[in-house]
Amino acid sequence: MGAKLEQQEKDKNENEQIKDMGQLTLEQDEGHKIHLMSIIGEIEGHETLSPSAKTTKYEHVLPKLAAIEDDKKVDGVMLLLNTVGGDVESGLAIAEMISSLSKPTVSLVLGGSHSIGVPLAVSTDYSYIVPTGTMVIHPVRLNGLVIGAPQTYDYFQQMQDRITGFVAQHCFISQERLEQMMMNTSMLTKDLGTILVGRQAVEEGIINEVGGIDEAMKKLHQMIEDDKQK
Repeated sequence: MGAKLEQQEKDKNENEQIKDMGQLTLEQDEGHKIHLMSIIGEIEGHETLSPSAKTTKYEHVLPKLAAIEDDKKVDGVMLLLNTVGGDVESGLAIAEMISSLSKPTVSLVLGGSHSIGVPLAVSTDYSYIVPTGTMVIHPVRLNGLVIGAPQTYDYFQQMQDRITGFVAQHCFISQERLEQMMMNTSMLTKDLGTILVGRQAVEEGIINEVGGIDEAMKKLHQMIEDDKQK
């Protein structure tokens, strides 16, 4: 009876974790313990978005990443991405945290990983994208009142350089090529930028491989084994 109640409590906690934060810890019997983390919808920053919007709250993700790093029982992290982008500072903060984890990490782009989702996708040690997955690369933009002064445009450029610099540092594309794709005027009808679908993201050097959850999981288990042998 005690074991049954313990299992019920564990299942309840897992369901709450999925519902509240889109996260789950997968644990094999006497095997690897993997934390599954999802970046879904719009990345919420310092301002709360509409309750009807699907969001990922960075104030939930950052402490969890710190806890994962400090937890000796967690062997690796699987990052699932289906995001339209969102707050640049918050997204970049999450990407920096993921890239600095000492544990093996793998990302999988499902649906899309747009805008600030691009640095998140490349922040892991290895990355996958499903064949129909998309990545949209476009210039930085701000909402609300913008002061028309040279300093404003300098700030835009500085923020854009931080993003392109991070992406170029964590994959095989150059910063110059990223900037070219950002300023592309021939693909999006109402905006600047480039849409990459599945294999195109691999060919451009942003994502490592085309694949799904099977390939991503196998790769993460392999990386964990290699890490343990070291």
